[in-house]
Amino acid sequence: MGEMKDKAKGMGNEAAGNTKQAVGNATNDHSLKAEGKAQERKGEAQNLKGEAKGALGNKV
Repeated sequence: MGEMKDKAKGMGNEAAGNTKQAVGNATNDHSLKAEGKAQERKGEAQNLKGEAKGALGNKV
């Protein structure tokens, strides 16, 4: 997967994670908040992977 695909997937996961956290906060659903936090972290990792690929010329 290329740099831009990784970054796009990462941004999507971060957004979905943030939404889940907000809903979890609003409904006092600790499980949903935790799931959202995990998804946000996954997105952050995907963004970093994309940036590393960009720095290395998509050879990763």
